[in-house]
Amino acid sequence: MVRSATRQTEIEDASAYLALIGARVRQYRGLRGMSRRVLSAASGVSERYLAQLETGRGNASITVLKQIADAFDVAIDDLLDTRPTQSGEYLLLRKRAREADDATIECWLEATREAPIAAQPKRFVALVGLRGAGKSTLGRQLADSLDIPLIELVREVESLAGMPVGEVFSLGGQVTYRRLEKMALEHIFSHHANGVIAVGGSLVSEPDSFEQLRERCHTVWIQAEPHQHMERVMAQGDHRPMANSQDAMQDLKRILAERSALYARADDSIDTSAKTPEQSLLDLLALPAVAAAARAPVDN
Repeated sequence: MVRSATRQTEIEDASAYLALIGARVRQYRGLRGMSRRVLSAASGVSERYLAQLETGRGNASITVLKQIADAFDVAIDDLLDTRPTQSGEYLLLRKRAREADDATIECWLEATREAPIAAQPKRFVALVGLRGAGKSTLGRQLADSLDIPLIELVREVESLAGMPVGEVFSLGGQVTYRRLEKMALEHIFSHHANGVIAVGGSLVSEPDSFEQLRERCHTVWIQAEPHQHMERVMAQGDHRPMANSQDAMQDLKRILAERSALYARADDSIDTSAKTPEQSLLDLLALPAVAAAARAPVDN
């Protein structure tokens, strides 16, 4: 029943999105003063198909949408954007963001970050990194050393959902899990005075959740060499990577390469490669902001 309802919601969402794209094509035709015939000639897409697309009945390929976007002289993501309305200022901001380098975008984010939140003492330490880096082990040791609680985000998600995380993914997919993950973060910050938070490796790919984490926590990237990630995962009893070890290692290296720039946004980092947990704990405790988090004043 739950899966059936989820499937029905997915179909309705897809239909609504196709209708939104159709409305956007009509909007740009109006802005450019192009008839459907002119757009057809400029894009190479038939008038009949354009008519279907504009009424939400055309499930266009990326190639077709790119042809239409090129005819409008806009970026394809402007057509795919889910925002219901697009003001001139909004489109200009998107254009400048596409053209800006990462350093410039980071400056924009710093300038727009909510001052009251940014000014609050960071009473939490959040450990980020790929599975097998040592987040849970170090998290427990650090929490014991600082005499503050260890909070594993995945357990908070399971508590909110009332089911194991595997079932969350099975029944609701990534969308449901990410929604619960964000709710779990908000619950942690509203119900705990301080703590060490161990988060899943993919949270950094969720901009809102990672930004919330960075605003409220002193974040530390727990690094390790790819082969050590693999060895530690297997030591935890998960031997699935050995089913196709070469492919698994390549996948791990690819994921690490794709996420490295995101992990690097953490406030600090330590490398646990070829180190015992005790040595890595000393590295963590040597970071001034980590110990300071436990001593930060607590709001009454």
